[in-house]
Amino acid sequence: MTPARRLRHTWVLRSRFRGVDGPVNIKARIQREWRFFTGLRRTLKWVKSISADSRNLICDDLEAAVDQWRERPAITFEGKTVTYGEMDATANRYANWAKEQGITRGQTVALFMPNRMEYLAIWYGLSKVGIITALINNQLTGEALCHSLNLSGAMHCLTDPETAALFDAVRVKLKKRMQHWSLAAPKADQHDLAKALKSCSQIRPDRLTARDDIRAKDTALYIYTSGTTGLPKAARITHMRAQLYMRGFAGSTGARDTDRIYNVLPLYHATGGLCAMGAALLTGGSVVLRKKFSLSQFWGDVAAENCTMFVYIGELCRYLVNQPPSEAETAHKLRMAFGNGLRADVWEQMKTRFRIPEILEFYGSTEGNVSMFNFDGRLGAIGRVPKYLKKRLNVRLVQFDLEAEEPIRGPNGLCIEAGVGQIGECVGHIGNDGRSNYTGYTDKAASEKKILHDVFEKGDAWFRTGDLMKSDSDGYLYFVDRIGDTFRWKGENVSTGEVSGRLSAAPGVEEVNVYGVTVGDADGRAGMASLVIGPGFSLDALADYVDRELPTFARPLFVRLQPKIETTGTFKYRKVDLVTDGFDPSKTKDPLYFRQPGKGYVKITKAGYAKIVAGGFKI
Repeated sequence: MTPARRLRHTWVLRSRFRGVDGPVNIKARIQREWRFFTGLRRTLKWVKSISADSRNLICDDLEAAVDQWRERPAITFEGKTVTYGEMDATANRYANWAKEQGITRGQTVALFMPNRMEYLAIWYGLSKVGIITALINNQLTGEALCHSLNLSGAMHCLTDPETAALFDAVRVKLKKRMQHWSLAAPKADQHDLAKALKSCSQIRPDRLTARDDIRAKDTALYIYTSGTTGLPKAARITHMRAQLYMRGFAGSTGARDTDRIYNVLPLYHATGGLCAMGAALLTGGSVVLRKKFSLSQFWGDVAAENCTMFVYIGELCRYLVNQPPSEAETAHKLRMAFGNGLRADVWEQMKTRFRIPEILEFYGSTEGNVSMFNFDGRLGAIGRVPKYLKKRLNVRLVQFDLEAEEPIRGPNGLCIEAGVGQIGECVGHIGNDGRSNYTGYTDKAASEKKILHDVFEKGDAWFRTGDLMKSDSDGYLYFVDRIGDTFRWKGENVSTGEVSGRLSAAPGVEEVNVYGVTVGDADGRAGMASLVIGPGFSLDALADYVDRELPTFARPLFVRLQPKIETTGTFKYRKVDLVTDGFDPSKTKDPLYFRQPGKGYVKITKAGYAKIVAGGFKI
């Protein structure tokens, strides 16, 4: 920007903010807008050329990076490093392996492995010849694993020593036969994948014959939802959407070829597998990959590997701040941490205690068309849609009825936009461009359920995120809760996220999972908290704490003590089983407690359970 344009830009901003904050805060607001515009412009520059009908696919982006930085380190894993060229050679072997097996364009291969050096190379290679890869959560077993494999429609499944037996345990339950290719020592009914790859060429398949008729709107991957409230759904990730993730984070993070990104998140999920990998590998940087998150090794790894960024999920950061202070936590060269789900109280500690210069919080969902970045670091915000950009950005909040679990519509049948400070569901306008396109799931019915019609005008269509948010006067958006997690009790709306945040500060409480349960014929749902406890915890102290810190309607009526809380591979708490169990002592061996009127928390017996359900207590 020239000095004259910069001066004009400054005066435009001054006129916009004059009288809003007064002259004292004008400079701060201008600096904030500058950071916001810089981040947004940098991101849009990376993604502006993406289009549905383009012949340029995600594998073309990666091949271009390989050609530019062939000899540079790409991925470090368990003490070994591969260059961009070596990564590409592995990808080519998998592409040529698929051709030798007769797997054709548009067919699917299931990838059922933990984080490994070659994980990205596998799906990258298969995409070179037009094959879809279903990224199966390596933590799944039994029914959930069988369900995910069936959804993929794959005829071949790739495993390693950790997952081979898990696949074999469910293969007889699959709807159709899958060939099992394993990197483990081959057993009966398994093909030796390592041996087969050795005979495959490292030379790139010819682009013209392999994929020239494929477009960016075609499917590249299936990535599964976390399954926090039921069985996973397979989201259809087109080449275009994969490019949005990978290019978008190359831009939003300001990544450069000197960056090393520490990644402990699962590669079967978009945040770790696309966002973090794209930020590094499309810019000439490198990834320091770990099989899984380790509290004891985290800071030592970051320092020893000279990492400049790391990618997070909110709960990962909470685990870090709950650890005792150590010298290692500040002996690093980090310039940024980026991710989503970071609570405001943890955010502050991350910046000050760990001395991380910049935190980039973002919002997005695997299957959705809504994405936002908090470029200027407003504490607790997940993104921003300023008034002057609302027509250019596809994000809105609509008023929501918590009891009906539906958006509120006015007399004209259209939805009503939520005002400043008002909680509403976040929706994203569905369009044809790369950023607003919605591809949905493999299940067409499930895809249609996520679309809201006739929102602000007849005939329009918007993607339902299922997330409740609120905005402030500057356009920052703040996550409140998932729809279904927020519930009504005693005529009031109870946010499980807000209650969890308060309870996490109670003496001796280490982890919290809050949800609503039905109680006999009582209206609404009562609050129940599943807790993992440590030294200093007592039920009496908990009762005193909730009486002091929470309004009557938000105080948990029931408490369940667990040795650990079940999470998904991306550290999200599972609630579906807890809600099903409720406070029935016959459904769990975990200790259950009831806040008896006039008393503290008392243990629930079978007789006590029957009395509660029958309305024997005034609650």
